[in-house]
Amino acid sequence: MMSVTLYHNPRCSKSRATLALLEAHGVTPNIRLYLEQVPSTHELTQLLSMLGMDDARLLMRKGEEVYKLEQLAKTHLTQSELINAMVNHPRLIERPIAINQGQARIGRPPESVLEIL
Repeated sequence: MMSVTLYHNPRCSKSRATLALLEAHGVTPNIRLYLEQVPSTHELTQLLSMLGMDDARLLMRKGEEVYKLEQLAKTHLTQSELINAMVNHPRLIERPIAINQGQARIGRPPESVLEIL
């Protein structure tokens, strides 16, 4: 039995497209509305590992206003500080993210999530 979790924002077209794609493949994911159920620092650290990312900025939406306001591009910031910024401002977290059996993929493009099914 496959248990897929989708970090989802229903207002995002890519997120909606990824959800529709999963459902078209017979997968009904557990929906995590990450803007409301904000992931913890531990969860984000695990997520970065599952995505194979060694820099938290790779999981950030750099076009978000808060990215500029918080000056998150500054190179002296630690990974811990960057992860805390995502906890404090979940809009920074790239979306959608599908998780299945210890692996994760960002749904950009939506088809990339099929790699972990």
